[in-house]
Amino acid sequence: MARRTAHVSTMDVVGEVVPQAAARGPSWDGRFTVLILFLPPALLLFTLFVVLPIGEAAWYSAFNWNGFGRPTNWIGLDNYRFVLETRAFWLALRNNGLIIAVSLLVQLPLALSLALMLSERFRGAVALRMLFFMPYILAEIATGLIFSFVYDGDYGLVASIWRSFGAEPPHLLASTDTAMLAVLIVIVWKYFGFHMMLFIAALQGLDKSLIEAARIDGATRSQTLRHVVIPLLHPTIRLSVFFAIIGSLQLFDLVMPLTRGGPADSSNTMVSFLYNNGISRMRVGYGSAIGVILFAICVTFAFTYKRWFMRDE
Repeated sequence: MARRTAHVSTMDVVGEVVPQAAARGPSWDGRFTVLILFLPPALLLFTLFVVLPIGEAAWYSAFNWNGFGRPTNWIGLDNYRFVLETRAFWLALRNNGLIIAVSLLVQLPLALSLALMLSERFRGAVALRMLFFMPYILAEIATGLIFSFVYDGDYGLVASIWRSFGAEPPHLLASTDTAMLAVLIVIVWKYFGFHMMLFIAALQGLDKSLIEAARIDGATRSQTLRHVVIPLLHPTIRLSVFFAIIGSLQLFDLVMPLTRGGPADSSNTMVSFLYNNGISRMRVGYGSAIGVILFAICVTFAFTYKRWFMRDE
């Protein structure tokens, strides 16, 4: 009887395990099929459009080459030394730092403040959201051209406002003291709407019961915002900070129609500095070195930020 019971229990166990294994088998086969079908094309595209161009840029950076013919004048790491010894490079790097600082200290707080006001349902809320989001939809080149006319010291909107007060209108884009300030104003105007929409989406997805519980417990609006809403928004804030910094490091389209990096390199960013020296002046080896340095900065930041601030996301 004991043998029969053991036999029956063993059969029951085997009967339970086999169907489970059979259930897992097709699922694994399906995942394996998906990997076989989609992974090789993705790896191929990534290799062709990311890995190979990066490798080519690193290779060309070791030559004094103008882009014509085959690179033959090997100079090793001299291009990197020339870049690091150039004052304009450090000025461009400083400007990228200024853009990051303004994005984090002005643009994101402005976006969050507007998101907190516009996340509630009231008459005209959708229209106001679209109004603030419209600058982000506008193409960067078009935005730069529009503001180049706005800043025009003879016929622009700024000049008209200055004249209405009886003052001599400034030429903001022609002065080394104000060119970068003018660019920063355009950057804030252009991109705060994107971050605002991110925050609005996050606010509308919050658990309302937590906010109601805080209000029932007697928390004021500011206390609820500080101790409940803001902590719940931390994942979105971290993502928004990541987008702001990466976008600041890659900024190019707004600078070119506004100032082309001038006057006297005062408004150059890393990418516009690369374009002005590597493409316009046909110093491809030198420009490749700038590109490799910028790539190293972006990758180092991305991996570091992901490891320390977005580890659990």
